[in-house]
Amino acid sequence: MKGVVFTEFLDYLEQKHGYEKVDKAISTARLENDGAFTAIGSYPFEEFLKLLKSAIAVTGDDVDRVQFEFGQYIFQTFLKGYPQFFEGVDSAFQFLSDLDGKIHPEVQKLNPDAELPRFNVISNTDSHMQMIYKSERRMGDFAEGLIHAASVHFKEECEIQKEVLDEHGEQVKFTITKH
Repeated sequence: MKGVVFTEFLDYLEQKHGYEKVDKAISTARLENDGAFTAIGSYPFEEFLKLLKSAIAVTGDDVDRVQFEFGQYIFQTFLKGYPQFFEGVDSAFQFLSDLDGKIHPEVQKLNPDAELPRFNVISNTDSHMQMIYKSERRMGDFAEGLIHAASVHFKEECEIQKEVLDEHGEQVKFTITKH
């Protein structure tokens, strides 16, 4: 997993809970590198899970809620760090439709070792979209947060329904309706 996810997660936690809680989450997680992440580094996903579980234990937050909020938070990082992915895009549906066909291939060029989730658009009209999120990392709530942040960014009021399609959460169907 790319280091930017780790560094942004720690920033998100610090903004929400303060430095002391982040420091305690790092120390109790028993991370291989003691929490010394760099944005350009790559780290095992298991280390992110340790950090997430530790942060939940320290803060008392709900794991699904944290993933959702972190998805919203990191969208702003993507917006600032990769403005080219937003050029000429005028709606959340267009942005979401471009994920696998345009954006992820470019991310893969920049970071060949990045392990990206898949977003398969099933249907897409002016007011309704269905897509399937697929990832062994099982971060559907994180994906939902990103989808929500995209609708906010494009100033579109959207209802997002989430349906977990398998027992492990590796596949999630999102039904997004614009109002």
